[in-house]
Amino acid sequence: MYSTLEKKYKLIQKELTIGTIALGGVFLIGTLWYRFVENWSWEDAAYMTVITLATVGYGETHPLGSRGRLFTIALILLGVVNIGYIVNRFTEAVIQGYFQEGIRLRQQRRLMESLLEHYIICGFSRTGRQIAKEFWAEGVPFVVIDSEVESVQKAQGEGYMAYQGDATLDDTLLRVGIERAICIVAALPSDAENLYTVLSAKTLNPAIRAIARASTEEALQKLQRGGADAVISPYITGGKRMAAAALRPQVMDFVDGILTGADRQLYMEEFLLDPAFCPFVGQTLQKAKLRSQTGGLILAIRRIDGNLIGGPTGETVLMPGDTLICMGTAEQLRSLNQILGPIRSQKLRKPKSS
Repeated sequence: MYSTLEKKYKLIQKELTIGTIALGGVFLIGTLWYRFVENWSWEDAAYMTVITLATVGYGETHPLGSRGRLFTIALILLGVVNIGYIVNRFTEAVIQGYFQEGIRLRQQRRLMESLLEHYIICGFSRTGRQIAKEFWAEGVPFVVIDSEVESVQKAQGEGYMAYQGDATLDDTLLRVGIERAICIVAALPSDAENLYTVLSAKTLNPAIRAIARASTEEALQKLQRGGADAVISPYITGGKRMAAAALRPQVMDFVDGILTGADRQLYMEEFLLDPAFCPFVGQTLQKAKLRSQTGGLILAIRRIDGNLIGGPTGETVLMPGDTLICMGTAEQLRSLNQILGPIRSQKLRKPKSS
């Protein structure tokens, strides 16, 4: 399935190609007629056909009889129709900017083909816009998918890479590099669309992390059964955060300050320990001295079996496959990333300035 813009560009390409082929066919017919019916040389036949189609007003190359003149009249009419059609389609393409759009589409396709370990946002509504804003602040590569031209134009106007298409279709996901992505966020307005998107994404890339939006409890459960790694209900989550803000306002301000925004001083990050690269696997936190070396604070450790250790002590042993949940400044987390080894194929995210 192609986007509307792609369809328009491909249609104008097809029409111009058909017009050019038709004009070539008329030229061939004219040349063959003058060569075999009028018994002219190939050079004279081609020359007569060109000046006839161009309607330049030159005289006949050789005298023509009534039959030849009637054919020449028909040739002129065919040429005028074909050339007029080509000029009309070419002029419309220039005025409407289809050629510029084609160049932009090719550039966009090359950019999408170069994406690696990127994030995909499906839907650019209020939720999708906020997600894109946070991703942009974090400096992570991402692409937006939306079926509406206006939404795609808004996303592109804000500097985001965007593609117009139906996110529930495999072809659309393949066009934005689903097989190379590390996470997809289904933020479409319909729970059914989000479910289809998650199912398609997991089928095309079983290793991808799928985050989905749900409007109801029932949809939340179905999305989880459909393979979503995390399902967020704006109403449930919003209610919990409002309650927490009322009961523990300072805690919420602190948590919000380290989780979102481009102007914060403290950040939270997670690090996966790969025994092939990390030199501290098998050591205790006290022996590893991560805090003294970097200044970063290890808040929790998620074991490979899913067990969460909150507030690990110095005697906690670092195990293969552990995920360290850490907090610190951007420089502290960057130092922590360096001494833990090349555990990511990309560098630690550097937040963009607002």
